Amino acid sequence: MTTTHRTALITGASAGIGAAFAHHLAANGYQLLLVARRADRLRELATQLTARHDVRCEVFAADLTDSAAPAAIVDYADRQGLPVDVLINNAGLSGKTAFADTPWNALAGEIQLMVTAPTELAHLVIPGMKNRHWGRIVNLSSVAAFAPPGAGLLYTGIKSYVLDTSQALDMELKHHGIHVTALCPGFTRTEFHDVMGTRDKADHLPRILWQQPDAVVAEGWDAVMKGKPVCVPGIVNKISAAAMKPLPVRLGYLLGKTFNPFKNS
Repeated sequence: MTTTHRTALITGASAGIGAAFAHHLAANGYQLLLVARRADRLRELATQLTARHDVRCEVFAADLTDSAAPAAIVDYADRQGLPVDVLINNAGLSGKTAFADTPWNALAGEIQLMVTAPTELAHLVIPGMKNRHWGRIVNLSSVAAFAPPGAGLLYTGIKSYVLDTSQALDMELKHHGIHVTALCPGFTRTEFHDVMGTRDKADHLPRILWQQPDAVVAEGWDAVMKGKPVCVPGIVNKISAAAMKPLPVRLGYLLGKTFNPFKNS
């Protein structure tokens, strides 16, 4: 285990990719602040990680569809003496019904959870990262961010926002020692499809399309540590993303840096 006094804040930490990030970072000596709605699952995970890796592990139960949640989380971290050096914006869901058939409060919650909350959390923790001249932010996007727009759901647009915003933040913050990466997995063996009620359909997909959370996390963490602004884990996903996106990711990033209106500010 690598010894570190740095702290990682992970949202959606109770299962899936979030829990895999918790295991990966604890194994590397990071202190953890785990956030999710299910307090019992968080406490169980925290106990396991502390026993296995001898790291400090705090939990904060919060529903990120609540607009007050991001500030409450960071306030708790401050009161616990845990400056956030690593932010893993992992919490997410996908709508189950077409846009016009979905009540507005459900759509607003989806936007709050996957657009506003991760953006606000980044805004709250970046000043401290800049003061310490070191920070790592991983925002969970999706290979769906490279797909053409589809009818009915917000998911593709939301994940495209995460992809673009992550690259923009990385351009702005890299010279402060802060790396930002959009992690864009494809089909991953998590509870996502159970929660969304799409497990039967998902189980009929070819096995070659699927990845395990640990593999996604290992590639994503390696990418952010190396300063790569976009990570599409797995060879199948890389091929899919390249086929769907007319402009190569790296070229798009370099063009964005070239035409950055704030580069001299």
